[in-house]
Amino acid sequence: MVDYNPSEKVTKILIDDLSDFKLSAAYIAYSKAWVENLDEEVRLVLNNVMIALIENKESYSTFYNEINQYGKDGSNEYSSRERIKGVKKRAYRKNEAKRRRILRHKN
Repeated sequence: MVDYNPSEKVTKILIDDLSDFKLSAAYIAYSKAWVENLDEEVRLVLNNVMIALIENKESYSTFYNEINQYGKDGSNEYSSRERIKGVKKRAYRKNEAKRRRILRHKN
């Protein structure tokens, strides 16, 4: 890995060939984490993680686990997903009719 010298400014890694979909998705995640973090030491860690991925020294799951540590909220983007509850058409119409009837007689 690269040693950190406080007098040097850490620069973002640029990748020219993004023909590999997995690598391009990983680069987008890296770029997002880079923009969100202004600390030079964190950016150095992000660079080291990206370099390790490019050189096939670590897997994509390890890469995302490390990158997600430096996200804005520090958690997975999809961790708060809720399950959508479906209703049958007949039950939906019955509930809507009941709601409208109550509204109509309320006024």
